[in-house]
Amino acid sequence: MPILTSFAEVSLLLVMAAAIGLVGTLARQPLIVSFIAVGLIAGPSALDVVRSDAQIDLLSELGIAVLLFLVGIKLDVKLIRSLGVVSVMTGLGQVIFTAFFGYLIGLGLGLGHVTSLYVAVALTFSSTIIIVKLLSDKREIDALHGQIALGFLIVQDLVVVLAMIVLSAIGIGAPGHGGAEGGSVVMVLASGLALVAAVVLFVRYAADPLTERLARAPELLVIFAIALAAMFAAIGDVVGLGKEVGGLMAGVALASTPYRETIAARLAPLRDFLLLFFFIALGATLDLSLLGAHATGAIVFSLFVLIGNPLIVLAIMGAMGYRKRTGFLAGLTVAQISEFSLIFVAMGVSLGHVTEDALGLVTMVGLVTIAASTYMITYSHQLYAVFEPLLGIFERRGTPREPIEAGAHNASSYRVIIFGLGRFGTAIGLRLKKRGIRVLGVDFNPQAVRRWRDLGLEADFGDASDPEFVAELPFRGAEWMVSTVPTHPTGLSHEDTRRTLIQLARSAGFSGRMAAASHSAGDTQILFGAGVDLVLEPFQDAADRAVELLCGAAGEERTAFPEIAAEGREAG
Repeated sequence: MPILTSFAEVSLLLVMAAAIGLVGTLARQPLIVSFIAVGLIAGPSALDVVRSDAQIDLLSELGIAVLLFLVGIKLDVKLIRSLGVVSVMTGLGQVIFTAFFGYLIGLGLGLGHVTSLYVAVALTFSSTIIIVKLLSDKREIDALHGQIALGFLIVQDLVVVLAMIVLSAIGIGAPGHGGAEGGSVVMVLASGLALVAAVVLFVRYAADPLTERLARAPELLVIFAIALAAMFAAIGDVVGLGKEVGGLMAGVALASTPYRETIAARLAPLRDFLLLFFFIALGATLDLSLLGAHATGAIVFSLFVLIGNPLIVLAIMGAMGYRKRTGFLAGLTVAQISEFSLIFVAMGVSLGHVTEDALGLVTMVGLVTIAASTYMITYSHQLYAVFEPLLGIFERRGTPREPIEAGAHNASSYRVIIFGLGRFGTAIGLRLKKRGIRVLGVDFNPQAVRRWRDLGLEADFGDASDPEFVAELPFRGAEWMVSTVPTHPTGLSHEDTRRTLIQLARSAGFSGRMAAASHSAGDTQILFGAGVDLVLEPFQDAADRAVELLCGAAGEERTAFPEIAAEGREAG
């Protein structure tokens, strides 16, 4: 194949991504797998058309910076503080467990002490980028298990930084972390503290007035956000903290501003576009010619990562008082190794500590675990339903760390139970309360539950698709069950939580009437077919009410459109 220009090469990659992504979507496969497949096909193992490494790496690194920026901009400092202990304990516990037993497995496979140590450390890293993307696509990044997973992934990232620093101290810097080359632990720590201090000062004195000024030109606000993410990522890279930590800190710097949601919404499409190149670059680095030499070892290590890592997270979280469901869902997020695993072993090859065979082994483990864990995370709720009977040993009685409090409710005191505490659900709850009707709200987002309680409403934290949780709800005496849970038909799991909730509620003995929110005519028919008594159409209902007000519902003398009012009277 003739050598393509950089523009033609990127164009070809985009066409391949669209075509293979369409095929993957039709087969209900996550796009991440499709994009990695694009890299494999375009890489040296197949078509070998990826030659513009510098351009693709640049776009990939920008995508990483923007992704971590968007994670940081949504961080709730109070929530991080409340989840700090479980994040540190789970993150460090998983790293220690994986490194120790991975080292023993390596020795058992005859790899040698140094190679076993490198492979074991490489297996401790999970891909923050892939996990955050999957949880974001499933709308679970704000759920309790998503927040905990994010916390211990940040702990893992810090371990990555320390691992890179150790290698820097013996004469080589990490690829992409040139600033750490020859640096010292003290210098990097000092740089990290300086970066944190800069963020604190920016938040305290500049963030609000600056973003308010920039918000007058929305395009300029978006450019500023991208510039801030890139600048912090570059600073983090130069001082040895890494682009990921730098991008995350940039997001934290704007997390307290009133424009964070606007920034996040406008940057989301750019993030998805740039991350395409990250996954393509990742696939292009996987040389299939190196993968067959260690098939047995790769299978053993892959099973260890896919099964062992989730189990240790489940055990630690269970011991700390979290429910088995939360521990299981959080544990699945570490069932793969990271792109840093490949970088780490490649550094060992450069130092002469390990051979190319070790890199081929870790590459194969990465390919297997990333592909398999993507499906595990995507279909996490279905997997939990399968394994739930076996997970009782991982749950302490009472699960004191989760704000369920279901047992404190009077089983006959709620007339309405609302699932989904967003704007629509909250508006309904407040109006029912105003009429003297006692309402219980349910949501899987701890922040939403907290907001409801701050408004003086009663709320439970829980998952509407969890049979065990739904069965414990105080349905007896409830007249209505209302679902305002949003649906995401373009998401990864293609699951309609509302229909699942209807089935679970009836199975749990709920005998009242059911209402659910719909945003399309086809959706409305599906809900009626599922047994819903009342379908709420927020936009249609709001439009009907607006027309009533405009036509003078409160009195004909205030009618804005008398001809419409007359037509309405004639129709009546």
